[in-house]
Amino acid sequence: MLRDGPTGDWIGTFLGHKGAVWSAKLSKDASKAVTASADFTVKLWDTYTGDVLHSFAHDHIVRSADISGDGTRIVSGGQEKKLRMFDLNKPEEAVAETEGHESTIKSVIWDGERNVILSAGDDKEIRFSKVNSFKTEHPITSMELSADGKYITSTAGKVVHFLDASTYQVSKSIATAYDVSSVSLHTDHKRFVAGGDLWVRIYDFESGKELEVYKGHHGPIHTVSYSPDGEIYATGSEDGTIRLWQTTPGKSYGLWQNKASKDEKENDVNGILTE
Repeated sequence: MLRDGPTGDWIGTFLGHKGAVWSAKLSKDASKAVTASADFTVKLWDTYTGDVLHSFAHDHIVRSADISGDGTRIVSGGQEKKLRMFDLNKPEEAVAETEGHESTIKSVIWDGERNVILSAGDDKEIRFSKVNSFKTEHPITSMELSADGKYITSTAGKVVHFLDASTYQVSKSIATAYDVSSVSLHTDHKRFVAGGDLWVRIYDFESGKELEVYKGHHGPIHTVSYSPDGEIYATGSEDGTIRLWQTTPGKSYGLWQNKASKDEKENDVNGILTE
């Protein structure tokens, strides 16, 4: 499903997969979406019409897919334990395949700024190339690039890792008291949100101190993400819901309009009508 970010309003539903959808990402200009599914396919969608532009067949379940910054290439990974790359100008077959992971690939990222494909999976490795990798003590449950592309954020077991995206060195690792499923760094690099159990937790990036704890979900939280402007963050749960939370509660934004803001808007409308 495609929804409006500030309000959560439904925009449209993409129909076509015949199995669970494990991954969904938008192109940089949001005109296309790429999804990875348990039906052994990756699909490319037109976000304006909801039409399938192309379906890329695989030999096993696909867990993750991403689209390049210029919107011309796709990378995928999953239970085949290898990366497949497709050129959208000639999408009939993969232009390249790369092996190296020993278990299911859970996350793939196309880092256009450095022209590198990142992959992470159950073999406890984040791979940056055929020879370079970062190893963890537990299977990696999530991996993303921060909004500015400075950090690679990942979760493994009870630990959150932040890697420098240019050097691939660990900038910070923060241990928690629970199994973390997903993490997202705020645009100001001062805080991050993490999920895993029923609770949504906000941490100070510098010290790792827990700052805020919220409950609203009735099932484990599998994914979290800050909006590009940092004003809200979304959490997705096993309870079948996506929840939107304000970074600064009480601030007028999207669905959250305080009384003063509403009065101002009403006055503006009245002024327009009387004129």
